[in-house]
Amino acid sequence: MALITKIREKSGIAAAAIAISLVLFLVGADIFQGKSSLFGSSSQEVGEIAGESIMIQDFQKKVEEATANYTAQTGKGPSEQEAASIRDQVWNQFILDIAYKKEFDALGLKVSEEELIDMVQGNYIHPSVRQQFTNPQTGQFDKTFVIQFLKNLKTMPAQQQQAWAAFEKSISQDRIRSKYENLLRLSNYVTQADAAKEYQSQNAKFNARFLFVPFFSVPDTTIKVTDAQLEEYLAKHKDQFKGTNTRSIQYATFPVIPTKQDTVEFYNQIKKLAKDLAVAPNDSAFAMLNSDVRTPYLLPYAEIPAAVKAMLPTFQVGGIYGPFKEGLTYSIYKYGGVKKDSLFTMRASHILITPANKSDSAKAQAKQRAEAILTQIKGGGSFETLAQMNGMDGTAQNGGDLGYFKNNGAMVKSFEKALFGFNGTGLMPGVVETEFGYHIVKVTDAKSNTSYKLAAINKAIAPTQATLDKVFTQADAFANANGTLAAFEVALKKDKSIIMMRADRLQENSSAVNNLANAREIVRWAFDENTAVGDGSKKVFEQDNQYIVAYLTGKTDKDNVKVEDYRIELTALVRNQLKGEQISKKLAGIKGTLEQIAQKYGAGALVETVQDQTLAGGMLNTAGPDAIALGRIAGLKNGKRSSVFVGDNGVFIAEKTGGVAAPALADYSQYKNQLQMMGVQRSSFYINEAIKENAKIVDKRYKFY
Repeated sequence: MALITKIREKSGIAAAAIAISLVLFLVGADIFQGKSSLFGSSSQEVGEIAGESIMIQDFQKKVEEATANYTAQTGKGPSEQEAASIRDQVWNQFILDIAYKKEFDALGLKVSEEELIDMVQGNYIHPSVRQQFTNPQTGQFDKTFVIQFLKNLKTMPAQQQQAWAAFEKSISQDRIRSKYENLLRLSNYVTQADAAKEYQSQNAKFNARFLFVPFFSVPDTTIKVTDAQLEEYLAKHKDQFKGTNTRSIQYATFPVIPTKQDTVEFYNQIKKLAKDLAVAPNDSAFAMLNSDVRTPYLLPYAEIPAAVKAMLPTFQVGGIYGPFKEGLTYSIYKYGGVKKDSLFTMRASHILITPANKSDSAKAQAKQRAEAILTQIKGGGSFETLAQMNGMDGTAQNGGDLGYFKNNGAMVKSFEKALFGFNGTGLMPGVVETEFGYHIVKVTDAKSNTSYKLAAINKAIAPTQATLDKVFTQADAFANANGTLAAFEVALKKDKSIIMMRADRLQENSSAVNNLANAREIVRWAFDENTAVGDGSKKVFEQDNQYIVAYLTGKTDKDNVKVEDYRIELTALVRNQLKGEQISKKLAGIKGTLEQIAQKYGAGALVETVQDQTLAGGMLNTAGPDAIALGRIAGLKNGKRSSVFVGDNGVFIAEKTGGVAAPALADYSQYKNQLQMMGVQRSSFYINEAIKENAKIVDKRYKFY
């Protein structure tokens, strides 16, 4: 719950209740029935699918039903994020019921009564039925459970009967959709020639030397890009730049920071909690009840905050320690001793190098690259920097950090065995091979199986109502004094202390704005039809521990793509195009060997060599997996040099120094099946997108949620 909301709800709940009652009395319950004088009937439209309007009262009814089912199944109401997911599910169901149904009906696709019986209690049980009627003792599907349930269904409450009817409808729709997609999947055909071509691209190898001048070697500041050039590029590549409805905003933030007096009051509170914790009969239960953020009672050494680690040797059983301050949070601990765990915990970072494919040559190439990176690190190279440059998984952007993990099977077996067999911290001497590729690993926190009994109370310093009101008054005064974007920009120049943030291309249904997690109110304001570019919000938005004043800086329209919508991307593409022309012109006038040309060209020109590359998974050193360059080099005859050409990442002159085609196969079925499978995997996505596009879906949920 947001900090401001948490504080305000205690003082404002009564006033809110009165206000809501008054509004309902004046407006009446017909607000969602399209009868209210406040809104026209069109304002009640939540969307349009295949020409059919979806009204808010119909959509909300389905949402309420789905929410009730969720609550019945989980025993709790949905969180804000879960509620958004429920609304998405309901919306997708409307798409299925309207857009997909038109396609199904046109083909005469149905699920007969016999098919439904077969899916529920016959020979081809639907996966959802198997999941619902699994014997808890054996873990296996038990058909007798289904039969017994159906026998008793008529005696069950109406709600359960309705839920079963909805369930049968859902599995019937799933079966019809499968039939439809299978019809289209079967049209996906791969020829023998396609399979042979794929085999060659994966297995034919070449060696090459090439001169490479990367685009980044030419400073951006030396290349002028005009609007006319951007317009021309967009006109030629319109299929690459799809239109979407987005909004861009700038906003001023007014953080609510507790005052010195707020801190004193809070510190007195935390000291009292420390005294109560000291005499509490159940340490962990007391800590759990009084903590803003719950911490496990048993903590491995690795997961203990650094400030607490430093003092651990001085801790005595039963003692109270703290408060420890981290940001705006104070923590106090009651120490209960240590416990040896059967599992170990450690922390490590890795750089993953994944082979381009499953062939032995691709694996050897990946291993060679991983070992080269390991050698760089041993020679003094930064692990984190090399991880960011070379890592091939989601950890790369964080310098390869994997966080803390246990030897409980969370990691693949070979990785876990290698790491937990390593003692101490530091760089592991060799690369670790797993099913995902080759890992260069640095252990950052040594393995340990010692856990510490720490009852922790974590409390965030909360500002008083007086502090909240003071900051709100500042934000409100700012909004009134700077009601337009132009005025806001003037204010920014005059006052450098104003905290300004920007958020570009917000989607209609975005729930977050940068690090503002629950910002739907801001997004709705930005997409309101009455909000024009240049307008200020006038209203002050409450967000966690800050107040926000927003300004609309830009709009994009899915039906009218403009340069401004993609200015940054277009500028980068056109700039590289101009760089390519400039570099090519300079290189074309130079003769000699690749080394001589590079020397005469000057700074930025590189001459590199590659061995045993493939068209499908080749890597051209500094140039990376440049598809254009790989194709041009692979197509050269042995011993021949290319002319100057522009690739994806720079300009090349290449020489093919050797290479052999893969020997012809009698049977290409393996590669045919590969391509067939890839086509099948893509087909569901393409079918879905085609149906949605044909249905001309208009989603207006952003107006209501």
